[in-house]
Amino acid sequence: MEENLEQLAKSGASPIIKIAIFGPESTGKTTLATQLAEYYKTVWVPEFARDYLQEKLDSGRGICDIDDMLPIAYGQTKLENESALIANKYLFCDTNLLVTKVFSELYYNFCDSLLDKAARAHQYDLFFLTDIDVPWEDDGLRDSPEGRESVFEVFKQSLIDNKKPFITISGDKETRLKKAVAIIEDLTMAFQMGFTSLDFLQIYEHGVPLENIKTQFDIFKKGIQKSVLVNPATLNNGILKLSDADFEQKANYFDANISKLKLKKFVPASGAATRMFKFLSAFLNEFDFENESINAYINRKKDTELALFIIGMDKFPFFEAVDKKLKEIYPDFNTLGRDYKNYYFIKTLLSPEYFDFANKPKGILPFHKYATHIAPPIQEHLYECAFYATSNNQSNLHLTVSENHQAQFEEIIENVKGEIESKSNSTIAVSYSYQKKETDTVAVDNENKPFRNEKGMLVFRPGGHGALIENLNAIDADVVFIKNIDNVSQNNIKQISFYKKALAGVLIELQHQIFEYLKALENHEISSEKISEILVFLKKQLNIELNDDFHKFKLKNQIRKLKEMLDKPIRVCGMVKNEGEPGGGPFWVRGMDGELTLQIVETSQIDLNNAAQLKILGNATHFNPVDLVCGLKNYQNQKFDLKEFVDPNSGFIVHKNSGGMDLKAYELPGLWNGAMANWLTVFVEVPLFTFSPVKTVNDLLKPAHQPI
Repeated sequence: MEENLEQLAKSGASPIIKIAIFGPESTGKTTLATQLAEYYKTVWVPEFARDYLQEKLDSGRGICDIDDMLPIAYGQTKLENESALIANKYLFCDTNLLVTKVFSELYYNFCDSLLDKAARAHQYDLFFLTDIDVPWEDDGLRDSPEGRESVFEVFKQSLIDNKKPFITISGDKETRLKKAVAIIEDLTMAFQMGFTSLDFLQIYEHGVPLENIKTQFDIFKKGIQKSVLVNPATLNNGILKLSDADFEQKANYFDANISKLKLKKFVPASGAATRMFKFLSAFLNEFDFENESINAYINRKKDTELALFIIGMDKFPFFEAVDKKLKEIYPDFNTLGRDYKNYYFIKTLLSPEYFDFANKPKGILPFHKYATHIAPPIQEHLYECAFYATSNNQSNLHLTVSENHQAQFEEIIENVKGEIESKSNSTIAVSYSYQKKETDTVAVDNENKPFRNEKGMLVFRPGGHGALIENLNAIDADVVFIKNIDNVSQNNIKQISFYKKALAGVLIELQHQIFEYLKALENHEISSEKISEILVFLKKQLNIELNDDFHKFKLKNQIRKLKEMLDKPIRVCGMVKNEGEPGGGPFWVRGMDGELTLQIVETSQIDLNNAAQLKILGNATHFNPVDLVCGLKNYQNQKFDLKEFVDPNSGFIVHKNSGGMDLKAYELPGLWNGAMANWLTVFVEVPLFTFSPVKTVNDLLKPAHQPI
């Protein structure tokens, strides 16, 4: 036998992909190797030791011993190299030298240095570690089924110690084959995209579909087409203006139908409060405590926010708690000068040792001071939920949170929920979900190549709040109220709830009419007069006007087109007059298909170098306060798949910095922007007092967040 342990190197423009099937005895390695070879019409490398040891046993030379390890290794290497020469794109190895090395160490507590070196050096694109969830079979050469768990762990640890890329394969043989094929297909795609085996494993373990990454890379290379604004949506031109009587009628209509509806309030609450305290963090980093006064710093930095914070300090709901802590930390606090007091107040507020407010979720921070308690936003949302999202004495609140923050929300809710339920005569069910890791995106450098950290690993970034369309898609409810975590008011809760009910009334009135039309279209109970009625409804109620080509269609095509237009999820969005708040607004937008639709558009989606587009932006009269009521079910009471209604071309490319290096990241189409671009959309003007966001801590000084 040729005594050679050198593995045949990869060569050629399309080198074969080598998969090693790895694991203890009787774990289905041979079965999987033969299945995969048959599936991919290629060859597989059998286990040399089986025939070698059977021949030794049959010839009367005894059973396997330490001296057999090197001959087995030589034979296995020869078989693999011969097979590599005739393989078709893939080569599946039933075993390899690392298996021999593990058995040598396991049974004889020794491994020849030649075998050890070769086993470590042999490279495979991926290892499939076969699980011990299949029955042990006695073939006359195997030991016994005892201790399978410990042996399996030894094999697994050997892969880890030798930094081999592996995925565990479990299940029956059909399940294993299906899983293995899916992995191999993705691995092949990853190689075509320029990734390594270790990159692939990182992507696989993160759960991000490779197709998504491929699409994202195409977006980085081609860029994202900006939205084409045609006009701002204004009153009676895209934004519905309701009278007080109209609002009353809509709210009453909702109340009249509420018992038949399953309601849920959906609150994105995963964000930390970092931006709320950004100017305070900057102050702590940049203030020259020894050589300047705070007033000098304010003048030097023109920091009006800091000046306002200090002037209004005693009006913040957290003032007394921080003041009390300061007196515990500094017994002589009252004798300190004003600058010292203000500096230590800000430092204690943000210090990880004490309040650490900038790193906590915004939803649990103290927002409102009442006579008997301090209320965080989540408590106010519970009250609101009881006011307008209760049906048959049952309220449902769903929060999207960071997994490591959930316990903090739960603690607050547990303390206050009983009292709120008692006052509202309702039961409030609270559920949670997290932004799915598989919606994260891979960052790139300025040359659009995968960005890597100091350890050479790919860098994943959250896909933005647009990823929450997945969370919303999992909600089972007839009507869903959406509101941001920081948009709560200390006052006006009854009036705010009234307008939320009115928006819901607009929604279900529209739904009832749309469902009636769809059922008629489904049953072909339709006349030319009815079609004309639907066209008028589309134009007047949904701001959709079909072009003249529609009338040239045959009746069956007109029915198909109308069903296509009407059978969509619905969103009714409250809009407030624009008073300078940053963020998106309502516009008429020309799509890539030439159609004119109503959309909520963020500033980052607009070409600010285009004078005409800039002028349209400047003429906007209203602002999106993220006050939505959504219908997620169709006329057959089935849930829509919301992912089918996303505009994939409306995401964002953002520029960030990591470890001093520039990177580009892709954010998914925003939850109420591109993620809902293909919904039926209605904009309704609502009073400004329904919008009370807290973007910076100083917003807590506004009347909406102060006791009356």
